[in-house]
Amino acid sequence: MAALSSLSNFKNTGILLVRIGLGVMFIMHGYPKLLGGPKLWEGVGSAMGEVGITFLPLVWGLLAALAETLGGIFFLIGLFFRPVALIMAFTMLVASLHHLGAGDGLKGASHAIEIGIVFLGFAFIGPGKYSVDKR
Repeated sequence: MAALSSLSNFKNTGILLVRIGLGVMFIMHGYPKLLGGPKLWEGVGSAMGEVGITFLPLVWGLLAALAETLGGIFFLIGLFFRPVALIMAFTMLVASLHHLGAGDGLKGASHAIEIGIVFLGFAFIGPGKYSVDKR
């Protein structure tokens, strides 16, 4: 087990690996939404109704697509890291509420809940040593 305990010397590498993995996955989720155009944006933005915001669903949908795409890029490289992590956590909160409101239950909302918790945790942890924000 001594060999495994030496992995603690590479915490920043672990943080970087998680940032790269989540960043790439969110770019892959967000980019098609960004290219989807106004009809898709309006559908995505209607999820804001779960938090009582029913106006301008097209704008909210575009913002969600941008949050996932640009947020994924910024999270990956560690730029504006904490604000991006909080924006992504909020995006996942809305996605969770949307799934729960649609009757998908906890099983249907679990992915968004789990990833939202990860983003919230990263807002506290920070980007690690290997990031654009780390000067």
